[in-house]
Amino acid sequence: MSTDRSAAAFDLDGAWELDSRVSIRPERFGALLYHFGTRRLSFLKSRTMLAAVQALTDHPSARAACAEAGVAQAELPRYRAALAALAASDMIHPRSV
Repeated sequence: MSTDRSAAAFDLDGAWELDSRVSIRPERFGALLYHFGTRRLSFLKSRTMLAAVQALTDHPSARAACAEAGVAQAELPRYRAALAALAASDMIHPRSV
């Protein structure tokens, strides 16, 4: 599946959470995410993206988490693509509400 299609398929209105096997290490540029189950490493390239990922569990949707993190409406497609990549690598997954 192409990145554009998987980003478009990512449900911003769904409830998401960080996988319990993922550790976050904040950095000046954003953060490093390490998945202890898959041994994958992901980079969050901004503090805003870090804030959005950390807010996922506390909000009813990824869209609400992004809004809380300060993501402007015009930036939402870029953040949707980043969240889709995190979902594809099992860093985040749908949360049962």
